[in-house]
Amino acid sequence: MTESKRRKTSLVADKRYPSKGRKPATTKRTTKPAGKKAAARKTSTRKTTRRKTRKSSGGGGGGFIRRFFRWLWRLFWGVTWRVGAVAALLLALAVGVVYSSLPDVDALLDGRARGSVTLLDRDGKVFAWRGDQFGGVITADTVSPHLKNAVVATEDKRFYRHFGVSPRGVASAVRINLSEGRGPLSGHGGSTITQQTAKLLCLGVPYEPSEWESEAAYESDCRQGSLWRKAKEAVYAMAMEVKYTKDEILTIYLNRAFLGAGARGFEAASQRYFGISAAEVSPSQAAMLAGLLVAPTRYAPTNNLQRSQDRARLVVGLMEAQGYLTAAQASGARNNPAQLSEAAAARAGGYFADWVMASGPEFFTRNTTEDVVIRTTLDQRIQKSAEEALQFIFQEKVREGSKAQAAIVVMSADGAVRGMVGGRKTRVSGAFNRATQALRQTGSSFKPFVYATALELGYSPLDTIVDEPYCVNIPGSGQWCPKNYTNKFYGRVTLADALKNSLNIPAVKVAEIAGLDNVRTVASEFGIDSDLAQGPALALGASESTLIEMTGAYAGILNGGSAVEPYGLTELKLLGDETPVMVTTTGIGERVINDKAAKQLTWMMERVVSEGTGARAQLPGWQVAGKTGTTQAARDAWFIGFTADYVTGIWMGYDDNTPLSGVTGGGLPAEIWKETMLRVTEGMTPTPLPMLAPDPPVRTAQPQQQRRKKQTGLDRAINNLLNNIFGGN
Repeated sequence: MTESKRRKTSLVADKRYPSKGRKPATTKRTTKPAGKKAAARKTSTRKTTRRKTRKSSGGGGGGFIRRFFRWLWRLFWGVTWRVGAVAALLLALAVGVVYSSLPDVDALLDGRARGSVTLLDRDGKVFAWRGDQFGGVITADTVSPHLKNAVVATEDKRFYRHFGVSPRGVASAVRINLSEGRGPLSGHGGSTITQQTAKLLCLGVPYEPSEWESEAAYESDCRQGSLWRKAKEAVYAMAMEVKYTKDEILTIYLNRAFLGAGARGFEAASQRYFGISAAEVSPSQAAMLAGLLVAPTRYAPTNNLQRSQDRARLVVGLMEAQGYLTAAQASGARNNPAQLSEAAAARAGGYFADWVMASGPEFFTRNTTEDVVIRTTLDQRIQKSAEEALQFIFQEKVREGSKAQAAIVVMSADGAVRGMVGGRKTRVSGAFNRATQALRQTGSSFKPFVYATALELGYSPLDTIVDEPYCVNIPGSGQWCPKNYTNKFYGRVTLADALKNSLNIPAVKVAEIAGLDNVRTVASEFGIDSDLAQGPALALGASESTLIEMTGAYAGILNGGSAVEPYGLTELKLLGDETPVMVTTTGIGERVINDKAAKQLTWMMERVVSEGTGARAQLPGWQVAGKTGTTQAARDAWFIGFTADYVTGIWMGYDDNTPLSGVTGGGLPAEIWKETMLRVTEGMTPTPLPMLAPDPPVRTAQPQQQRRKKQTGLDRAINNLLNNIFGGN
């Protein structure tokens, strides 16, 4: 190969990078030696390249900064999409795990840990509810469209458009919380209906009594709002969105939401507040129910109807703004706000309902896991009469600001309780019930059982006893000398007059003669179960008892001398069953005193009202028997009386045992009794009492000396007793 040929091969680079404007080389080339022109061309090329490089880089430090940020962005994007991909994968995995654990919709509609108790009055009308009321399953298809729209408009207007979590809603809630000075997760949560449903389901964790201190502790844990809990809630919500349709999620929510007054789900709430099904509610009723979701107890219409109606107006506005109601429908809903049903508005028999729940079988009342329906003895007309009477007396005859309390029990002769008031506040639930829970000294209202014992032993109401200064030595306490309320002595009096005027000394003497043990036996068999005093003060009511016990004991006198167990439950069924689990037809038990003694005692007690200390309880046209009672220092005042149809007991006093001012059993308690019975007996035909007047003593003309020897059996017993106590002095 010649030298010229070797040189031609080195010119290939010129073909790759031809100079600007240079013509393509021909096949015939002339070899030129390297010289100054070639060197100049190389130098020129280098300068041009440098200028282009500087120009393209923008010059100096600016280009470096841009290159740095471009690198930083590539780094950030590279990390972000990889982390995002991993996070998305983990989220999908978590959603999948939760999805696989979700049960069918039907298994989630009633998740109550306890059952409900619906209480019916004697006529079969609902008057109270206890426990967790459910009401029955409803669906998004069967519920009233107004209710469905109200819930969506109020709680989650984008419910049908999101995937279970609403980032926009969360951001809005955080902004509102911060603007109101709270933490970002405190207050408004931005939760969707799906997330709220997840919370109601406690993220699938069931309630196990053995694992929790209480049901309240379990529910508190379900409602916690930590960041980690919110994240788990979001995962659960998205899994639900995959598993169920939107309407199925809404169905779960409509059945599980707590809506105040023990109502679980909108069907229970609708029945509880309006007495109708959730499928029948009007726009105003739907708005009121949906308005409860934000704060069920605060906005419950049974707690504050006006506040609930005001909240409902806001919901109506949301429904109108979102197109669920026309302007005319919204105006009609505002002008005609929802009202409570008669039963819900009355809130009747709260004390009575609590007593039935406390006295019934625990596994069907307080701790029931079933839905139970209990028919009771309550007469709502009588209940209303008692409540109105109590309010009337305290408004008209008790000084303003007084904290004195009172209680009323009305029952039939067989012990069926027809009405009960446990305090001045009548529309209550779970309150202290002074009719059944307050143990108070009975005072002279106990005396009928002293005389019942004497009559059972064969003494006559017309037997006499001497009312005179009398003292008894009580071991360990010294001498005890009872006195009459008037501080006077009335000499020889009949037993009937001693009871009529509530004399203390004759009552103590009769109790001693009849035997204190016998008196305790008669009283306890009549139903006074409290500890009875051991000494002679027993006769004056030193023992404590409850109003319902005392009223039941008086019912035993009215029914002819048989014991009575006060009762309120007549029939107990499981919801949906036809056959009752329990039935009660009467509270009458074994006989305590004979019929004649009971009727003679009723005659004596009738004179207490017609002629004696109970005169203020007189009922025009009716025969009334009863007894007053006032304890030491007037800390308790009683009047218990009866007509042929009903026994009514009244107690009055202070919860802290403060003495009553100017009140005795024959005063305000007797007047409360009269006001109650005036209302109870309205429209009724008066019925005579089952009483028997004693035969008058046979009087024959006989010498004075023989008359002295002819003593009554009671006189002889008294003399013998005094001889034993005082050694014949």
